[in-house]
Amino acid sequence: MFRIRALLILLTLILFSPPGLRAQGLDIESRYSPLNRRRSPRGSTEYIILHTTEGGGRGSLEKLRRFGEAHYMVDTNGKVYRIIERHRIATHAGRSMWNGRTNLDNVSIGIEVVGFHDKPMTSAQIRALRELLRQLKAIYRIPDNRILPHSMVAYGTPNRWHRAPHRGRKRCGMLMAREDVRSQIGLHDKPRFDPDVRAGRLVVADDYLERTLFGPSAPAAAGAPAAPAADNVIARNRSAWDIAREQYNAPTTVYEFPDGRVQRGNEITNWNIMPPGTIVRVGAGATVEQQSESERVILLGRDTPSAREFAGPAALDEKTVYFLPTGEVVRGSELTEAQLDSLVEGTGMLVGYVSGGIISARRRAFDIVGPRWNLATTFYRLPDGTVRSGEQINERNIPLGTEVFFQP
Repeated sequence: MFRIRALLILLTLILFSPPGLRAQGLDIESRYSPLNRRRSPRGSTEYIILHTTEGGGRGSLEKLRRFGEAHYMVDTNGKVYRIIERHRIATHAGRSMWNGRTNLDNVSIGIEVVGFHDKPMTSAQIRALRELLRQLKAIYRIPDNRILPHSMVAYGTPNRWHRAPHRGRKRCGMLMAREDVRSQIGLHDKPRFDPDVRAGRLVVADDYLERTLFGPSAPAAAGAPAAPAADNVIARNRSAWDIAREQYNAPTTVYEFPDGRVQRGNEITNWNIMPPGTIVRVGAGATVEQQSESERVILLGRDTPSAREFAGPAALDEKTVYFLPTGEVVRGSELTEAQLDSLVEGTGMLVGYVSGGIISARRRAFDIVGPRWNLATTFYRLPDGTVRSGEQINERNIPLGTEVFFQP
């Protein structure tokens, strides 16, 4: 009778314990995002993407939970937090591509490691991440060469700094491409080259990152790979974008000029005359990776002085969408050079987006974009001219005639 009762108790614990991974060898706690239940299940799981928060644990956890931007977070003391249930979509990879496949949020699990892309993990983090990966690999049968740092899959659309789609939008997690670090977390294989660069879909925009991701690793005793000298100083061949990426014009990026002046990124209007020797401090006051500038609606006059200043050659691309104050929606390819330069303040723009069509009585948001319908990177232009993200939309109340825009 005792054995039967013990077995019943054990079965009850297994069946009714919180969903997700069982806490086998992990100090793990469920701190699910308020958005968890709104996120659609993934159709398949083919990758695990490793991130670094670029900030401390407390603030990072708050932001990741608020926006549902990871499945797990591994803190410096080895504590693991569940944020989005592992079978659902988390918006962690953003604009991403690997081997021609885009939008990796739809097919991947995202793990945020508290820390920085160029700083070693703690021994507690290494142990916890190794065990977490062991369990996930067993569940989803994911090979080691499909466990990738975010910087390996993130890519950027053309902008004023780079005329082509490019690899190098993020350095997030790049330390976890090194063979010695991967060995510490139980990984024994990795990609040897960038398939999208080799195929000509992307170009390299960060030589240092490319060497770190695919070049020979430094010995373990050397610690994090050494960045180029004066890594945060603008020089003749080192722009604000090279240092700050898409945070170059953010209010949390601070520029200290050689003459002693200090300005924030959102206060600078002319990026063509940034003097060499200017010190760039990225993320002052930030807690975790900021949303990509190319994954939200940019307002002319508020976020950038002009479309050309923000998007460069992509300002006239067919995948750049403009929401005019008059209510009209036009593509960059439909504008002349003169019309582009005459766009007024308050015009909204999306870079790297296509229209999925119009919502009708027979065509719902899910029919157009599938499980991405309620993500922050899907946008809806309502009949009254307002634009809302998927996180601001209730599918049951979307007005007929609403147009849907998404990343292809």
